[in-house]
Amino acid sequence: MYTIGQVAKMFGLPPSTLRYYDKEGLFPNMERSNGIRRFGERELETLRVIECLKKSGMEIKDIRQFMAWCAQGSSTYPQRRAMFVKQKESVEAEIARMNRVLDMLKFKCWYYEQAIKDGNEQRLNTIRPEDMPEEIRQAYIHAHTEELISKNDKK
Repeated sequence: MYTIGQVAKMFGLPPSTLRYYDKEGLFPNMERSNGIRRFGERELETLRVIECLKKSGMEIKDIRQFMAWCAQGSSTYPQRRAMFVKQKESVEAEIARMNRVLDMLKFKCWYYEQAIKDGNEQRLNTIRPEDMPEEIRQAYIHAHTEELISKNDKK
């Protein structure tokens, strides 16, 4: 069993966050000894899931719903699975978006490195993707893919 301070340190969270989760009912069966919260392996695993869902962008109210489904037993497996599938799809979409952002940053780093070497942007203003180094060309194309898709969707 662990104290709130030990768990806070393990997870890099302030104790107030753990108290808040407890207040929100996210640790329904937590043991207490003389009013002091005691975290067991079940609570640590619950906290891992809570932190995963929070980092994935899920709101506390939805995490609370997940915990309620857990308490209801195996009849809620389909709802729980659907929640995780939806969240996984959301994270995958965000990763794809961030990869396009990263590719734009890679392209712009290269672009300004070239501008510094050239002393201006004149050559770069006329450069075609096929004249860029392969890695930069791929980054440039990927960074502009969503833009092209959006333009085609509007037609």
